[in-house]
Amino acid sequence: MSGLSTRTFKLTLAYDGAAYVGWQRQQNGPSVQGAIETALEPLAGDASVSLVGAGRTDAGVHALGQVASVTMRTSVDADALARALNATLPSDVRVLASSPAADTFHARFDATAKRYRYRLLHGQVVTPFERRFAWSVPTLTDPAHLEALAQPLVGTHDFTAFQAVGSDVQTTVRELHAITVGRGAAGASASHPTAELTTIDIHGAGFLRHMVRIIVGTLVDIATERLPPDAILRALDHPERDAAGRTAPPHGLFLMRVEYNSSA
Repeated sequence: MSGLSTRTFKLTLAYDGAAYVGWQRQQNGPSVQGAIETALEPLAGDASVSLVGAGRTDAGVHALGQVASVTMRTSVDADALARALNATLPSDVRVLASSPAADTFHARFDATAKRYRYRLLHGQVVTPFERRFAWSVPTLTDPAHLEALAQPLVGTHDFTAFQAVGSDVQTTVRELHAITVGRGAAGASASHPTAELTTIDIHGAGFLRHMVRIIVGTLVDIATERLPPDAILRALDHPERDAAGRTAPPHGLFLMRVEYNSSA
């Protein structure tokens, strides 16, 4: 390959996480990171490539706006890189955008905030097309009530109760900027109405492992009377995992967007 030079790229990615063990490359199955690195290596003269993701999504979690950075020796520009990757990647992983980045750009460390969305379905009938991308909860309270229940979580708190057991982090303090809840029809038509869709959007500066899923699980447990109405406040006051609710399943969770300063 002629005209090689060292270049750094910022990639915006979408993927269906159902077939993957998560973002991070692992020994026990295919990862999103591994799939993209394999597709990148021929473009780097078959050299080993290390891709950095903004967030390490878990097995079964999806993304509509994951961001990754890669520095490699290549002759292709950002547009050609995106076209080449999409020509060889599995159909459940797509490069939405590719742009040149500063050599110092780091997708994870330079991120200032992330937005996640969790999708909940409820109603008499859930279509087979929606069940892959949402958690089916037969009955659910109105979105205004769910949103009100979640508001004590907004701000800076110790989120130990909302962290997966066994996580190794320096601090469990995180800052959430906003939690909003919306509702609409899920694939409804005039002749064949189907389930309703509730979306829980969580915007924050950083997240612990399983944090969004435990927040959603706790809200659902309160709404379905598995936990008392003050369970959120109790979990914040008692930083132990069993103080919060269950962990919502991964297939309803989407990483929607990663935010950076304007210079990134």
